[in-house]
Amino acid sequence: MKLSFRPSQAFTSFTAILFTIFVFGQKDLGLSMVKLESELSKISEIGLIKGYGVIIVSKDSTLFAKGYGYSDVQNQSPYTLNSIQNIASVSKTLIGIALLKAQEMGKLQLDDAINDHLDFKVTNPYHPKKPILIRHLATHTGTILDTDLYDEKAYYVINAEDLKLPVVKNIGETLHTLETKVSMETYLKNFLSEEGVWYKKKNFLKKRPGTTYEYSNVGATLAAYVLEKATGIPYDEFTRRHVLEPLGMKASGWTFDTIDQSKHSKLYTDTGEEIPRYALVTYPDGGLLTDLHDFGTYLSELMKGYHGEGTLLDKGSYQEIFRQQLPAKKVPKKPNSYDDEFNSGIFMGFSPKGTIGHTGGDPGISTFMFFNPKTGLGHIVMLNTSLSEASINQQLIPIFKALQKALN
Repeated sequence: MKLSFRPSQAFTSFTAILFTIFVFGQKDLGLSMVKLESELSKISEIGLIKGYGVIIVSKDSTLFAKGYGYSDVQNQSPYTLNSIQNIASVSKTLIGIALLKAQEMGKLQLDDAINDHLDFKVTNPYHPKKPILIRHLATHTGTILDTDLYDEKAYYVINAEDLKLPVVKNIGETLHTLETKVSMETYLKNFLSEEGVWYKKKNFLKKRPGTTYEYSNVGATLAAYVLEKATGIPYDEFTRRHVLEPLGMKASGWTFDTIDQSKHSKLYTDTGEEIPRYALVTYPDGGLLTDLHDFGTYLSELMKGYHGEGTLLDKGSYQEIFRQQLPAKKVPKKPNSYDDEFNSGIFMGFSPKGTIGHTGGDPGISTFMFFNPKTGLGHIVMLNTSLSEASINQQLIPIFKALQKALN
């Protein structure tokens, strides 16, 4: 099954190793935070992962938060709580919040057909009479496939000169320039409309919409575009008004000109090469720029929402986000807390062990955001380096083992 990452090939190859390691424990924090900090510091000294941050929160407070390693290796700048980076696919959870806010405002309903709001028609060519609903997109049952076009068309560099760097050929995605990139609207029309220049029937599953889970970055981006058309407000502005500003997430934004660029962490390949600064045409599906402090605030709000105490949405809206929308899968023999595709809420993942959250991966980036409703604890791990077999075994797995001790 496709993971909810847009990962490097190395990450795809070794995710299964990680998945068998980490399971949340009891609410009691058996290992002191001082010891956790010491263990994470030792792990950072290995240096395969250049920089990372870890935060543990409850719905009411931060219990632990620390950055390790470097945000800039060349200048020996430390990775801190205020180091900003892209969080990749965890960004999709904001689409869920935004959709429910728009529903509260009377601008759309989750069970609306997407074509009720779009300015171009999108249907599954194998089932043209079966409408794709907003809910289908929000639960990854819209039958839209990313295909190779996603990696070929979605990424662009901020500085065109960076395309001349040798590292560009090794990061796994095709990079465009600001001059050659297309808008999100044009991207979606080209990909999904029958008149689109990239349109193919194979961009869709042969299954009927609403019947089959297939993780889709393009589908998530389409959901954000539907929201734009329904509300008349660009997605970045809508989420700024209704998510970032209400939570006081002042360090966060969707573009480099909305953040303090001096605090942006550099990103690295698994061999330590610096990756050029890049962004996504499909930014709602994975482009939020934030730091560990703001990210932890956001996770605490989600936990409050789960317990009926959220501030961004009404209680009923949060219940919808955290309602498992799909038929439960058979629990695997070795369940884990990071299989966030066991079931789906509204852009919210559920693991077979009962933890809730999302994961994300992009060149130079891996993020993990989960909370355990039973223990009342949540955590985030964010990395600024692409993963390899060595870094997974020597650093990533030990990071999660240290967290496991702290949460047991």
